[in-house]
Amino acid sequence: MASRAVWKGQLRLSLVAIPVELHPATKSAARISFRQIHGPSGKPVRYEKTVAGIGPVKAEEIKKGYELGDGDYLLLEPDEIDEIKLETKKTLELVQFVEQHEISPLFYDKPYYVLPTDELAQDAYRVVRDALRAEKKTALGQLAMRGREYLCAIRPCGDGLLLETLRYEDEVREAEPMFAEIADEKSDTDLLDVATQLIRRKSAPFDAGAFRDHYDEGLRALIEARRKNRKTPRAKGGKEEARPSGDNVVDLMAALKESLKKDGGAEKAPAKKAPAKAAAKPAEKAPAKTTAKKPAAKKPAAKSTSTRKSA
Repeated sequence: MASRAVWKGQLRLSLVAIPVELHPATKSAARISFRQIHGPSGKPVRYEKTVAGIGPVKAEEIKKGYELGDGDYLLLEPDEIDEIKLETKKTLELVQFVEQHEISPLFYDKPYYVLPTDELAQDAYRVVRDALRAEKKTALGQLAMRGREYLCAIRPCGDGLLLETLRYEDEVREAEPMFAEIADEKSDTDLLDVATQLIRRKSAPFDAGAFRDHYDEGLRALIEARRKNRKTPRAKGGKEEARPSGDNVVDLMAALKESLKKDGGAEKAPAKKAPAKAAAKPAEKAPAKTTAKKPAAKKPAAKSTSTRKSA
């Protein structure tokens, strides 16, 4: 599958603007994923936005809530938040250059490949790549994408450039409080010497291909073995049915309200008169009305009038 650009714009170095685009450098689909299935029916499990005591709610009724503490929330309209979202700027300006080792691994977040959009952009693209490589520097800049502003680091990667989004300072926890209880004492000289020799003996250039995800391999082997075994339970989902408005109700009140909607307007009034008695067996009310039709045969005109009113 061809990669799709997640951002297109210009990489700017002073007065030089290079048309580029960003492509994800990682593949989330490479790992095995599962979907939750309801065992008895074999159908996929759905999730629905619900409110305790109310049941399913409509999307237009949902607001953004900022927790103030003690269960209190400051409610904001989605439109208010959309208004302050940054427009996706079309320029990523390189504003500073730092040594590659100066950025702690704690700050690196997500990698993207930076590609020139056409052949005309390749000359300037190569100049920036080679200059960064010669100086062993990493470029810093900020990029607006998907309503957020990201701090970015750009450095050479193979024949191209790699952009990595960085976490801001307030997103990284301080290390000192975490390590405060570790005693500040010198290591035993003999033990340190043995550990150093072991490190030197096992030192080698990094090769990601030398490592395997044993858990992933085990899952794939299990799936293949179970696939070949005809006794393995299977769920035949087929086409998913359209979600009814009352599907997956979470409490009795929501179920009753949904039942009233399905029964029709004429029967809403009698159904509301005895909710406490009818709550345990709401389905038995319908047959009771059906059996009452026998004596009504003597007055066909009255029954016809009632039918028209219901319609």
